[in-house]
Amino acid sequence: MAITTNPNLYFTEGCGRCELGGTPNCKVHKWHFELAKLRQIILDCGLHEEAKWGSPCYMYQNKNVLLLGAFKESCVISFIKGALLQDEHKILSLPGENSQATRWVKFSDVQEVVNLEDILKEYIFEAIEVEKAGLKVAYKKTSEYEIPEELSTKFDENPAFKSAFEALTPGRQRGYLLHFTQTKNSATRTSRIEKCMPKIFAGKGHLDYEK
Repeated sequence: MAITTNPNLYFTEGCGRCELGGTPNCKVHKWHFELAKLRQIILDCGLHEEAKWGSPCYMYQNKNVLLLGAFKESCVISFIKGALLQDEHKILSLPGENSQATRWVKFSDVQEVVNLEDILKEYIFEAIEVEKAGLKVAYKKTSEYEIPEELSTKFDENPAFKSAFEALTPGRQRGYLLHFTQTKNSATRTSRIEKCMPKIFAGKGHLDYEK
């Protein structure tokens, strides 16, 4: 199954990233009611719906504001510039320890969504105001990230690989550095680097899908 490019198909067939897409075992089906309610809340706020990266993406004047996602233990609404929200109700959390911009809210029951409907709308409208104001998240510079020893070794062994890495956009470089340094095991780091080398030579990011 191909990566979903139609938001309507996401809710019936899943994201298309794995072999479970289009089957009853797809995680999207587990959170059918929760995702449907979140979708209704978001659309009530006037955002435009598309599918990006295999997930429903909600936009204001062609700028990405929100994503919906389904996981094994929960479904989520992700605020792409959530770090800029006030979070007065303390409902936002980090997707990962290295997350800089995105903040999300997890749900495992539709009643949780219903209970937070008014607050979610407050946050969504605040996120829209962030886009109207043209606010930007201040990302760490690539130079501030750790260059793992294993990657430096590969650069020394293969100068063309180093050139390919340095030719990537700063965001793609950061994505790879985070991916490589998420493990403390040297052998695993080396394995990750070697697996990513073809994508790096192709100018692709860690999370870019093959076409």
